Amino acid sequence: MFFAGLSFFGGSELVYLKNVCAVRMRALLRLAAVGACLLVTAFFALAFAAPAAHKRAAASTRATTGAAKKSSATVQVPRLTRTTVLRFSKNSALQTRVRQQRVVRARRYYSPWNVPTYANSAEGDLFEGDDPVVRQAAIQALAGLNGTVVVAEAETGRVLTIVNQKLAFRDGFIPCSTVKVPVALAALSEAIVERDTRVRLGRYSTIDMTQALAKSNNEYFAGLGRKLGFERVNHYARLFGMGEKAGWNIEGERAGILPSAPPASGMGMMTSFGEGIALTPLELTAFVGSVANGGTLYYLQYPRNPQEIEQFVPRIKRRLEIAALIPEIKPGMQGAVEYGTARVIGYGGGNTDDSIFGKTGTCTDDRSPTHMGWFGSFKETGQGNIVTVVMLTGGRGVSGPAAAGVAGNFYKNLTASGYFTEEPPSEGTIIPGFPATRSLLPLR
Repeated sequence: MFFAGLSFFGGSELVYLKNVCAVRMRALLRLAAVGACLLVTAFFALAFAAPAAHKRAAASTRATTGAAKKSSATVQVPRLTRTTVLRFSKNSALQTRVRQQRVVRARRYYSPWNVPTYANSAEGDLFEGDDPVVRQAAIQALAGLNGTVVVAEAETGRVLTIVNQKLAFRDGFIPCSTVKVPVALAALSEAIVERDTRVRLGRYSTIDMTQALAKSNNEYFAGLGRKLGFERVNHYARLFGMGEKAGWNIEGERAGILPSAPPASGMGMMTSFGEGIALTPLELTAFVGSVANGGTLYYLQYPRNPQEIEQFVPRIKRRLEIAALIPEIKPGMQGAVEYGTARVIGYGGGNTDDSIFGKTGTCTDDRSPTHMGWFGSFKETGQGNIVTVVMLTGGRGVSGPAAAGVAGNFYKNLTASGYFTEEPPSEGTIIPGFPATRSLLPLR
């Protein structure tokens, strides 16, 4: 119709116009084809360039993570997604397409603990005056864990061995639930509670002191702390030797720390976890020894050579008026080993004629920071009571029950060595890791 409308032109003019229109139409088609090619090229370039860029970024992240991976663990998470927006032209309108691409990234997880769980705990110790059988039993029981073992005689205060002396002589760590034993004695002394007093914890639940010690019930001891108040708790803590050196001229020993005011978290946290207190393994050893011997707090003495052993004389720091109260807490400490938080020991420590009494502790020391595993204990034998304190530091796996397991293995090692018998094993008896006979040094 368009060309028909031009019929008034002459024939040559009509042919000329037709040719011009055809040329212009071909030019327009060529331009359209070129534009379409460019759009298609841009589409595929975006589609394939983005994953390659993501792979390069992920590879760069992995390389950076590997170089900085000194105190952290790197874990690849392969199912993360990243959104890519592609824009292209169709029918003269912009369209948007969203595509999810899987990207492999390296994610770093940081451990909150600065202290390793495993270490050579005996390295650097000076042990000339140690009982060799006791020391070997303690090292074997630690089995590579990062911790300290302090062993002493309850009736004299003589230290038989200290494994990891550098750790034991520090200015203390949070005592965790081991603080519940002195809190129980303080509450009994102040007549706030009796051993068989049932304390309501919930609508249908009650608990007495024996169960609370055995199961390490935090709510029970938090309530005792609120009733006692800071002044009385602080008084009994100092009376029991906290915040002062436990040893008599033990080179390198530092005292623990007692706060001058209640912790911000409240008295409940102080008397259930030891919040605000720094307790040393030596301080706990001396206190547990006073419970084991009936109320005498001895200075701990650590003979470093045979001459000091021969000259050893027990030294009393103070006598505690707790003799009548000790029978009230011993069932709870024995229950911890029999059915409570320290039951991993195996009741009796391999010898049902002897009894083990103890208290576990598990919490976090924010100063280090490190996770803590405590176990303060004593074993009654026919030859006297032996006190053993285990303190573990580190991260994953460190706990009070783990420390109790170390103590249980220590007691079993001593039993296997013949340490608690009047006669040493015969020469034909071979116990791996132990001397064939007892030390010639005086032991008790």
